Amino acid sequence: MIATLERYLPDLVILGTAISLFSLLAVLLAVPWAVARLPQDYFTDPRDEFLHFVPGPAGMLLVILKNLLGLLLAVLGFIMLFTPGQGLLTLLAGLLLMDFPGKYRLECALARRRKVLEALNWMRRRRGLPPFDPPAD
Repeated sequence: MIATLERYLPDLVILGTAISLFSLLAVLLAVPWAVARLPQDYFTDPRDEFLHFVPGPAGMLLVILKNLLGLLLAVLGFIMLFTPGQGLLTLLAGLLLMDFPGKYRLECALARRRKVLEALNWMRRRRGLPPFDPPAD
């Protein structure tokens, strides 16, 4: 069994590196795009907590695909916490893609951290958008 693992180890390292680089690129492109699409009052305007989608079969399919992509990123992020890669960033991106109870509270709690809100507002400034209204304590 160990001989078999040693035989495939170089391929596993290459695959892990490719997944890590792909997830980094995906997160670097998707996060600024998503932050730019959020309204300025996103963290101050109370929201429904769960499942926002367009009614009908196409809308439900998009919600399912979005949640599956989020789950995949969350699992890959968790794996990358223990292997080389951007585990925390990928895990966070996956969680924010998924729909689950308490997600909005989690987003507001993260945005209450000064450095996180500064980073989000920096991304918005680069696109010529106004900064987010800070969430209430």
